[in-house]
Amino acid sequence: MSRWLEQQWVPVGGPGIGRRSRVGGPYLAFLPDLLTTRGLKLPADLARQASRVEQKILNLSDRGVRRETGSGTGLEGIARFLLRSEAISSSRIEGMAPQPDKVAIAELTRTDPDVPVTNVAQLVANNVSVLQQMSAQLRDTEELTNEDIMAAQALLLGETRHSGFREEQNWIGGSSYSPMEAEFVPPPAEHVPELMDDLVDYLNGATHGALIQAAMVHAQFETIHPFPDGNGRVGRALIHAVLQRRGLVEAPILPVSMVLGTWSDRYVHGLTRFRDDEAGSDGILEWLQIFINAASEAADQARRIASELGLLRQEWREQVDVHRRNQGKTRALRSDSIERKILENLPDHPLLTAPVAAEIFATTRTSAGKALDNLVEAGVLRRKSIDRGVTGYLADDVFDLITLAERRLASTRFDTAISPPRARAVPKQP
Repeated sequence: MSRWLEQQWVPVGGPGIGRRSRVGGPYLAFLPDLLTTRGLKLPADLARQASRVEQKILNLSDRGVRRETGSGTGLEGIARFLLRSEAISSSRIEGMAPQPDKVAIAELTRTDPDVPVTNVAQLVANNVSVLQQMSAQLRDTEELTNEDIMAAQALLLGETRHSGFREEQNWIGGSSYSPMEAEFVPPPAEHVPELMDDLVDYLNGATHGALIQAAMVHAQFETIHPFPDGNGRVGRALIHAVLQRRGLVEAPILPVSMVLGTWSDRYVHGLTRFRDDEAGSDGILEWLQIFINAASEAADQARRIASELGLLRQEWREQVDVHRRNQGKTRALRSDSIERKILENLPDHPLLTAPVAAEIFATTRTSAGKALDNLVEAGVLRRKSIDRGVTGYLADDVFDLITLAERRLASTRFDTAISPPRARAVPKQP
């Protein structure tokens, strides 16, 4: 059974530490049940809802949408777009607010070192890259181990000083010096290895459906809080890892963690209820209900973004067709042309330079530059001087869509006309 362990806090002295923070005494740390032995009986209505939401998530794939509409949306192709939005939002929570185009410029530095970038934008761009790498590692590993999760944490932090399982007590909320007034105290450090062994055993199995498993893994991981730093980011990544490993999605396209962040009060309440240790408590079911609702809303939001991108692609094709007719060209763009490839991949690469486009689309700089210039003339792209001698080509429509999606995902009603975005700092409306 889960239980609260009474511990004794021995304060650490030092200059600048107030008298109140130097007081020691007892505190309670929570030791959760093991996931592999924790009994869970889902009510029929909750089980049916989880199944319906799983089907909704499956239908986000190109295959599912093509079955409904006869054509794919390419949602898997905008995984980086969604990761970029989440990375920007996470950075804003930490007090940094780079504009989406600045982040895109920072991403270009990986292939075009002549492009300058600000430090803040580079941090977010690095976060995007790390999220992609970590997602691939957690998805492709045949059987996850604690070492894989520790490697993901080290990758996120970009350093090893705080990597690996913690060896000291940590806590959430309250004073920075003492757990005695904390909002929640995770299990003592000596219990972390056993709890994490149990978590990966559960994660590698299929005791429950994918959505229930993702909810259980995330809540248990946040309860264990096994690392000195990076617990929130790794915990969010594990949601995507479970959904990918169980085949619900092929890429981290579901913004469920952004929805949970917007529903911050409900999210914290759900985790608190998950940790309810009273006999006969239905707290875990309340947490599962919140998570399933968040996944359903995230699927709706992902579908909406995919639809908006589909409309943009259609507008771009029409703009290019009109431009070509005005030039006296009667044939549509060839599907294998560089211009068409750039056009279809603008959601992934909304800011390009000729050298970067040449590398991405396997062509010469001259051909890439000509294709980009044609798209400028068609009104799809806009030239922007990034630095002396460096010309960027921006898809303003995509950056506007990123901004609108961020604002919408920060609204508690997911509609800024009804409820302004308040969950986190967001860019101004385009």
